[in-house]
Amino acid sequence: LAYYLSPPSTITDILADPFHREVYVAFVLTACALFSRAWIEVSGNSVRDVAKQLDDQKMLRAGFRPDSTRKQLKKNIPIADSFGGMCIGALTIMADFLGAIGSGTGILLAVTIIYQYYEALEKEQEKIIG
Repeated sequence: LAYYLSPPSTITDILADPFHREVYVAFVLTACALFSRAWIEVSGNSVRDVAKQLDDQKMLRAGFRPDSTRKQLKKNIPIADSFGGMCIGALTIMADFLGAIGSGTGILLAVTIIYQYYEALEKEQEKIIG
């Protein structure tokens, strides 16, 4: 099982063992999509949270009730977050297959951590500026 869930090591392995490649791709894309959906719920960007933010800001779609906005968000947010997770998974797979320095997962973690520091720095600057 661990063999199939780890990335193929060379281009010849990718071509020689298509089952390994397909299982690895399916696993990474599925895992990234599921983690993305879980992260949306935990991070305060769920449908309920976004609908509340829009209501608090008095942002309504013209000609629609707040309930219909919530229904539309229920359709769009899960698809968007799953697709975003799958795109990140695809970047990880590409990095693994192309033999980037380190692993695709390592690069993904590094970029994510750097971006979180960047967001934290922006929030601190907003607090200082006012």
